[in-house]
This record gives sequence, C-alpha cells and structure tokens, in this order.
Amino acid sequence: MEEILKIAIGIAVLLLGIPLGSYLAQKTKEELKVGRKWLKLIILISLLCSIPSLIVGNDFLFFSFLFIALVTSRSLR
Repeated sequence: MEEILKIAIGIAVLLLGIPLGSYLAQKTKEELKVGRKWLKLIILISLLCSIPSLIVGNDFLFFSFLFIALVTSRSLR
C-alpha cells in the first residue's frame, strides 16, 4: 500500500509539471530562443538517466528525472 501511495504522489507531482512548464515558457520567452539546444540536451539527459533509475528501483530519481524532462519539454512548446 505504501508503494502505491508513493507512485500516486509521484504521478501527481509529474502532472503539476505540465502547467509549471507552460507558465515558465510564458514568462521566459527571450531565454528560450537562445537556449533551445541546451533545453533539448537537458531533456535527452533526463530521459536517459530515468531508465537506469527505473531499473535500479529508485523511485525518487526516476520521478525527478521525468519531472525535469516534462517541465523542460513544456517550456520548449
């Protein structure tokens, strides 16, 4: 039961990343033009790092990397 609760909280925090990324994109339009290639690199690294953390079973790192990737990808749109 505790594991299900942790996963539910992680998913809820991930869903909060969607409006957060959109808000950041709206407020920082000038930085997004300059740093577009770096944001893509951050997304790629975050997704690649989430795979080993899933295999190892570290939920905290897994959801953290996915949160970073989600917020950054929403900022690019």
